[in-house]
Amino acid sequence: MEQTLVLLKPSCVERGLIGEVIKRIEQRGIIISALKMMQLDEKILREHYAHLVDKPFFPSLAASMMASPVIAMVLKGVKIVEVFRKMTGVTNGRKAEPGTLRGDFCMSGQANIIHASDSVENAKIEIERFFKPEEIFDYNPCTLPFLYGDGEA
Repeated sequence: MEQTLVLLKPSCVERGLIGEVIKRIEQRGIIISALKMMQLDEKILREHYAHLVDKPFFPSLAASMMASPVIAMVLKGVKIVEVFRKMTGVTNGRKAEPGTLRGDFCMSGQANIIHASDSVENAKIEIERFFKPEEIFDYNPCTLPFLYGDGEA
């Protein structure tokens, strides 16, 4: 099964949406393999958003990501990167479809409540950036036979 990194951004934390987002993750049948609260700093943000560091909006982005702690998670599931990106919705909450996390809970392109890895390759890099190997638990919940059909997981 694939893994992906998810960050519940300060705009999620400050608005009290952590429980609602996690509830929807669990209701979908996605396995949470790691979860922690952490305060991001400029060093990790420059690494994580290396492709945006030279953009004029980076200082504002960095400030918004350091405004409060974030919740970092590793999620596991079949095709989880693709599944969770669809569940997240497009970057700009005003354009995100209702039913997606951003479509239901935000109105911003920057304060868009959540980060989700955009590829399997980037997920591996991002997971290593935010988690030590011993912080990730590779287990299968007892509900697995009720989440996937025979041979799917």
